Amino acid sequence: MNDPTSLIQPEQIEQAILLIRGQRVMLDRVLAALYGVETGNLNKAVQRNLDRFPADFMFQLTAEEAEALRFQFGSLKRGQHFKYLPRVFTQEGVAMLSSVLRSPRAIQVNIAIMRVFVRLRDTLSLHKELAHKLAELERKIEGHDTSIRTLFNAIRELATPPAKPPREIGFHVREASVPYRVRRKRP
Repeated sequence: MNDPTSLIQPEQIEQAILLIRGQRVMLDRVLAALYGVETGNLNKAVQRNLDRFPADFMFQLTAEEAEALRFQFGSLKRGQHFKYLPRVFTQEGVAMLSSVLRSPRAIQVNIAIMRVFVRLRDTLSLHKELAHKLAELERKIEGHDTSIRTLFNAIRELATPPAKPPREIGFHVREASVPYRVRRKRP
């Protein structure tokens, strides 16, 4: 039997995942192409099962977001404009699509997409961990920098001669210009 996902490369799926409203999502038209159905048919299936797609599974783009996407993709060929505002699906929404579409290809494509989402999440968590360790190291170095800077400033202060000589403390004997004679009392 010919595997329907053999033509789908993980890199192709990774490139199709977008970051919109702080969530990793996939466009309805990209998913439709992967599933081998028309975008309209995919959206009709979703519309018939709308209760399976809460706002954290799927949402429709605003006109501004759709326009920004259009410019991001560059100039679209004739007939590739957005007639309707696109829907985007989160990882959970993509998982729910396999239950709505119910085809062997949909199941296989979903498995491939879920693997990519999991790999991205693992990669992201690794990057977050590295970023956290790097930030911690920077904080430590910053603390050392301030300590070293304070030490150098103290050394500079000690090495710099004072502006005026310090006042001498203690009892000093001054020598007279004429030698001091001891006078004796007469008897």
